[in-house]
Amino acid sequence: MSERWSEEELEDIKEDIVASLESVIDPELGIDIVNLGLIYEVNLDDDGYCEVKMTLTTMGCPLADVITEQIHQAVSEVDEVEKVEVKLVWYPAWTTDRMSRYARISLGIK
Repeated sequence: MSERWSEEELEDIKEDIVASLESVIDPELGIDIVNLGLIYEVNLDDDGYCEVKMTLTTMGCPLADVITEQIHQAVSEVDEVEKVEVKLVWYPAWTTDRMSRYARISLGIK
């Protein structure tokens, strides 16, 4: 439980963070990382430290650094965030099942 923000305020801030992540577009697929299902978890502590747990579509993704930098820029624009850390996780493994309906339609996946 946060001492700085109420439960409701914290959820609103997390929603703002996720909304900012929707501006980060996967350069290869042209879809944002939220709709692709690459974001697994967003945490924010009382000091404004934001941890974004995410995965990539493939382990050897050559654009990992580009995406990570874009995440830092986007999340840093949320007023309550003081520091951003992106943690890549590989479990559970990403599959197309994690994609939103929007992403599936855009990429022609049923």
